[in-house]
Amino acid sequence: MKFSIETKKEKDRFNRNKKRGGMNKLELISGLKDRANLTKSEAADVINLFFDSLSDAFKNGDRVEIRGFCSFHIKEYKSYTGRNPKTGQKVTIPPKRLPFFKCGKELKERVDY
Repeated sequence: MKFSIETKKEKDRFNRNKKRGGMNKLELISGLKDRANLTKSEAADVINLFFDSLSDAFKNGDRVEIRGFCSFHIKEYKSYTGRNPKTGQKVTIPPKRLPFFKCGKELKERVDY
């Protein structure tokens, strides 16, 4: 994906992420802006809407599937008794819900070309 780097700060951030192999939200917005011929604020709105929709689905406990790319589901953990590693004292760990990511077939094939 090609990006147009607008400022020195963005260029430095892009080069840092390129070295470590990551992409941040700003670069995602910039890439969408360039590919879809949107303004930066329109692209940011699209990305924020996507992440807000994901978050809302997770809060409701829904499964999210993007065919060929990935799926997410919420895994629920019950409360249990653990130990504080410093003191050895028993501690009750509260129940929690965590999102899990499962890679889709097309994404696996693209990554493992």
